Amino acid sequence: VMVARRPASKRVARAATKKVAKKATRKATKKATRKATKKVKKTKRVSKIASGKRAKSAVFKGRKEKTVGGLKASDLIKSKTGKIVSKKQSMSAKKNFAKRLGGWNKAVMGARKALGVKGFC
Repeated sequence: VMVARRPASKRVARAATKKVAKKATRKATKKATRKATKKVKKTKRVSKIASGKRAKSAVFKGRKEKTVGGLKASDLIKSKTGKIVSKKQSMSAKKNFAKRLGGWNKAVMGARKALGVKGFC
């Protein structure tokens, strides 16, 4: 009994397609395993530099190391209104006020007292 066989060219073509299909599935599984073993990203380091509206406050309270401008907690002071300001600038402003406006301010206060002026007139 003779068995009908496919022509050689068809057999070769079929074997080739099987090989290609096998390769494709192997590649797909390799990719899947590669994706599964993806490296976990490191968490970002928390900044020691304070920025934004409450930067000086954060540094003054010790939550951050320094401001963007480089001011450390030792360079900051609380003003009489309760705002955190630069110690150097604050001292400079106080000195300037005493030198330039302080005398005039005292003179006005004395004059108002002498004239008996109270409030705005």
